[in-house]
Amino acid sequence: MARHDPLANPEEAVRRVYAYAAYRLGDGAEAEDVTSATIERALRYRSSYDAGKGDPGAWLVGIARRTIDEHYRRQALAETVATVPERNDDDPFEDRSVERLAMAAAVGHLDPRERELIALRYGADLTARQIADLLGQRTNTVEVALHRALARLRGMVEEANPEPAVRKPGFGSVEGI
Repeated sequence: MARHDPLANPEEAVRRVYAYAAYRLGDGAEAEDVTSATIERALRYRSSYDAGKGDPGAWLVGIARRTIDEHYRRQALAETVATVPERNDDDPFEDRSVERLAMAAAVGHLDPRERELIALRYGADLTARQIADLLGQRTNTVEVALHRALARLRGMVEEANPEPAVRKPGFGSVEGI
C-alpha cells in the first residue's frame, strides 16, 4: 500500500481538527488544547498512516476522537447545557449569538451517539461514508442515524425558538445544517 503524508496540508488539517473539537467541546481553549495534542500525535505517528485504510482527514479525526475521550476522562467533565439569554433588541450579532447558544443547548440534549455523528459530519466536515469507515459501520446506517439526529435537533430548536422570522440561515441555525 502506498503511504502518503497526512499532514501535507497542515492548515487544512488544523482547521478540520479544530472544527471537530469545537463541535465536541465548544470554541475556545479546550478545543485549541485538543487540536494541539491531536496534531502533535499526528506528527509523532505520521509514518504509521496508511492511505489504503482511509483518507487523511478521517485518520486525524480518529486521533482527535481519542484525544477528546482522554480529555473527558482526565477532567471528569459533567455535561452542561447552555442557557439561552433573553433577547434585548434586534442586533444581528446578538441574534446569531442567541441562535448559536440555542443550537449548543439543543445539541447538548442529543444522546452521545447523535452528538458524535453531528460533530463528525458538521464539525469535522466528514462525509457519511468517511464517518462509516471511521466508526466501522455501513454508510446507510450512518446516513439514517444522521437524518434522525438532525430531525430531533430541528424539533428541539424550533420548540425553543418558535418565531420563524428570527431563524436565519447560517452556522447557528438548523437551516445551516
